[in-house]
Amino acid sequence: MPPFAVTPLYAGLCAILLIALSLRVARLRGSLKVALGDGGERALQKAIRVQGNFVEYVPMALLLLFLLELSRQAPLWALHVLGAGLLLGRILHAIGLSTSAGLSFGRFVGTLLTFSMILITAIWLLIVVITTM
Repeated sequence: MPPFAVTPLYAGLCAILLIALSLRVARLRGSLKVALGDGGERALQKAIRVQGNFVEYVPMALLLLFLLELSRQAPLWALHVLGAGLLLGRILHAIGLSTSAGLSFGRFVGTLLTFSMILITAIWLLIVVITTM
């Protein structure tokens, strides 16, 4: 496997997911004839939040994953577990929030996976930094 192949894999997959979420917003805007904002349309509000939530968390998560991969202090399998956890978490969150504005299995587990991935990766990086100083 080429060096630094894990983060690009999950960045590419996340980019495809972002396009899917963005196209959903665009389709709803077109069908509901809402050019700006949400027009008070509940379905559009949820779609915008799903996309916005993705954009709020994925860049930091991918940056952390890349830095951990760059440090070469994590085994390949662990990087894949973290990347897959992020991707699965974002998919579950998108499904959960799209189907219910309240608490749902997808939203809860998706958030848990995303937060866990970010926290584990951040702590791992801090340990790497502290132990190599």
